[in-house]
Amino acid sequence: MKTVCSIFCIALLFVSCQPKVDNTAQLKFEENSKTVKALMDSWQSENVDYSLYADDVVIKETAFGAKKDSTTLAEMKEHDKKSFAAFDFKFLGDPVFLPGVNSETKMADGSVRYYGDWEVIRSATDSTEAKSGTLSVYHSFDFNDEGKIVYEQMYGDFGGLWKHLFEPEMDMNNNDEDATEE
Repeated sequence: MKTVCSIFCIALLFVSCQPKVDNTAQLKFEENSKTVKALMDSWQSENVDYSLYADDVVIKETAFGAKKDSTTLAEMKEHDKKSFAAFDFKFLGDPVFLPGVNSETKMADGSVRYYGDWEVIRSATDSTEAKSGTLSVYHSFDFNDEGKIVYEQMYGDFGGLWKHLFEPEMDMNNNDEDATEE
């Protein structure tokens, strides 16, 4: 009996000496992932919930040749109006959300990254047919303590997508014989 009690006491001592696990970043990540999903859903419905953003949000410009390094919330709203007038957006599949890290500490901080594919459809006009393309993206979001988005950036081949959606179809099998003659 003494042996059983001794083992029990040692086990209890061992368990009680374990450091507490701080899962704050994981809980923030889970909540912030819901915010990102809600934002994606609102984008697809063309009814963006801008209250998910902090007033001082920074949207990183990642396009080649961008005239400035970031966009404000007001500028994003104007850009979105134009985008929704010309395009429809549909997220393909389930998003893959991953926890992000603080760039200075390299520790999980509740930020959200995701990889996924968007279908972008150029609406038909009187002179053009509708046309669509799929864009694979990497998108990241950082949040403040209130759960509002304070930093956003998105990477994808937007130039290739715009070229596909707006340039006339090219016959890739047509060889330009004049260019190869000497």
